[in-house]
Amino acid sequence: MIFRIATAFLLCFNICLYAQNVSRNNEQKEIAELLDNQAVAWNKGDLTGYMEGYWKSDSLLFTSGGNIQRGWNATYEKYKKSYDTKAKMGKLVFSKLEINLLSEKSAWIFGNWELKREQDNPQGVFTLILRKFGDSWKIIHDHTSIKN
Repeated sequence: MIFRIATAFLLCFNICLYAQNVSRNNEQKEIAELLDNQAVAWNKGDLTGYMEGYWKSDSLLFTSGGNIQRGWNATYEKYKKSYDTKAKMGKLVFSKLEINLLSEKSAWIFGNWELKREQDNPQGVFTLILRKFGDSWKIIHDHTSIKN
């Protein structure tokens, strides 16, 4: 009798662990897809599409080069000013992504970025904090650094 109860418990425990791992993998795939979609939009010259990955809020925080940008609109305007031609945008490539789930609704990512352009290839690292709103993951904080 005790053996049957222990076996049933272990079976239920393993099923729960499997379901949790499947859920975790699905969340990580959704987050990776968000970054893929951003790169595709960027590489088409579609800044609006690129910005779809960000939380459309005045509380969005973007930091880079010692500058702090607050809010989705301000971040979008900064991007439009800095990348006003396809040549300046180049081709965006993300690599070495480390996607870490903190909970069902929050995650952080560390990775590398590179812009492949005719005149140069700026590159660096970034850390993103994401939150899940309903069914969608959004970047709520972006800290991007450029390699010297």
